[in-house]
Amino acid sequence: MGLDMDLLQEYYLIALDVFRNFPYPKDKNEQTAWLSLLVTEDLKEAEALINRYPWLREIYEEIAMLRQKPEEVLGMFSEALRILDQNTVKYMIEELQKQLEDEKAEKEATIKEKEAAIKAKDAEKAAAIKAKDAEIAELKKRLEAAFPG
Repeated sequence: MGLDMDLLQEYYLIALDVFRNFPYPKDKNEQTAWLSLLVTEDLKEAEALINRYPWLREIYEEIAMLRQKPEEVLGMFSEALRILDQNTVKYMIEELQKQLEDEKAEKEATIKEKEAAIKAKDAEKAAAIKAKDAEIAELKKRLEAAFPG
């Protein structure tokens, strides 16, 4: 049962609405704390969760601060977009360089093929000229033999 997906990493998909209605075992562990954090809807639940998991206090305080200063969230979002843009530019440059290298390799291969074809034709022409030269030499000998002097 479950989803069959081919992924490189191992993932667990958890339906938060199901967790909210039927919480996982009430044992005190980090997984339960994080899932509870994600489904908390009011201050009363948040206070109870902080009492149970004191390390969540810092996270809730930061969330509260971000709600008071939404420009901080926009700043983080802008920074994330800037980093994403930089990475996209780097990726695009790498892809273009790879494409140029591939095209250069193709052109070099084409040039080598054409050079080989030209050498083969030159060799054929040289052989034909040699054959004609031999034929001319033979005809000269015949002419000299037929018409001495």
